[in-house]
Amino acid sequence: MTRVPVLSAAAVEAAVTPARAVEAVREGFVAYARGEWEMPPKVYVTNYPAGDFRAMPALGGGAALLKWVCSFPGNPARGMPTVSGVVLLSDAETGTLRAVLDAGAVTALRTGAAAVLAARTLGRTNAGRAAVIGAGVNGRAAARTFMALESPVALWDVDAARAAAVADELGADVAGSLEEALAADVLVTVTPGHELLLGEGSLAPGQHVSLMGADGPGKAEIATGELVRTRMFCDDWE
Repeated sequence: MTRVPVLSAAAVEAAVTPARAVEAVREGFVAYARGEWEMPPKVYVTNYPAGDFRAMPALGGGAALLKWVCSFPGNPARGMPTVSGVVLLSDAETGTLRAVLDAGAVTALRTGAAAVLAARTLGRTNAGRAAVIGAGVNGRAAARTFMALESPVALWDVDAARAAAVADELGADVAGSLEEALAADVLVTVTPGHELLLGEGSLAPGQHVSLMGADGPGKAEIATGELVRTRMFCDDWE
């Protein structure tokens, strides 16, 4: 019987650097836009207000995969991660399961890379310092990716101690206030999405925002009126 490798979070992080993740995500976006991959819409199984489960399939490049992941915002208070799950990677020709990967680590790498890739692709070439709001797992990943690409970044979190700890770990700065972070030329928001960060009229001309936290029904980080004032970019409009 063939053994299936199981890659832990530490193994995933050791195998893929933030810089390589940015290139992999760029290649993935391009391949998907060319129709080389299929990615049906994710399916939500909700247990609100506790959290939700998500099934996310894809097919391409000789592989088929399923990310089965959950998001339970109350878990940190229990000493547990907010995001957990697995990625199942199979051979598209035979259906053979090839590997199981920690979904939390894959999600963090991908989220951080996508946020920074969007900022570097769509932000102004003369943009100043970036800011990340939310210093959880995915916010840390975004800040870590900025730092890996030698882009200065400031962190802000409702938990000041958490923001300071992550900034100290990464060698990043801590924003002096929420208002200072929101005024950054390049802004990445990675919050639970339960409260609006950006009200109407809050964005400055030329400011770029990667909105990563509002990833499910009932979540929002920006007011609708402010969103319609922007130029929006999306990898899959449908």
